[in-house]
Amino acid sequence: MLTIHHLGLSQSERIVWLAEEMELDYAFKRYERRADNRLAPDDYKALHPMGIAPVITDGDLVLGESGAIIDYMVATYPGGEALVPSPGNSDFADHLFWFHFANGTFMTNGMMQLMLTMAEAQNPMPGQFVADRTEKAWAMVEQRLGEAAYFGGAMLSTADIMMGYGLTTARLSRGTSIEAYPNIRAYLQRIGERPAYARAMAKAEPGMPPKLD
Repeated sequence: MLTIHHLGLSQSERIVWLAEEMELDYAFKRYERRADNRLAPDDYKALHPMGIAPVITDGDLVLGESGAIIDYMVATYPGGEALVPSPGNSDFADHLFWFHFANGTFMTNGMMQLMLTMAEAQNPMPGQFVADRTEKAWAMVEQRLGEAAYFGGAMLSTADIMMGYGLTTARLSRGTSIEAYPNIRAYLQRIGERPAYARAMAKAEPGMPPKLD
């Protein structure tokens, strides 16, 4: 059986959301972060050589990486075809861009910004470089969500599953405000109204309201 191993406050919430959108029968196991350093506990790190979230198991298969897991689940289980525009669909290219932009650029900028904050006192130039890239990325997101209801176009797609975490839970560690981004705020309200998203977040982060504003 498909098992989603969710590390609290991590990118693995994407996989829970996807499973709920696909209405899959799956096993769910939640892991708390360590109290001393906020990293994954030893039993989570033992699941996969990288030792980071997300991870799924499916029979003998152990798979990491958000994009790989999403592609695997959509290709293996029913219900995913509605979340990926076909190559003949006019939204196909936009869907592909935002699906890969999520971790290739958007989340990468955020991680670099977080790490460089600690070193900025010694050399502010790298921090400014990352800040500029981050500002451009958020501006692109805001523009896109003024053009289309979802990242992939007219309908929710796996591009939204990938992008959602960076716009919501990931902001908890960086304190990023979305006050200046009305299109993003409106988009997150649409996401929050989806029953599958509500179910996923109730499982992934029980007792914590989704960060939708």
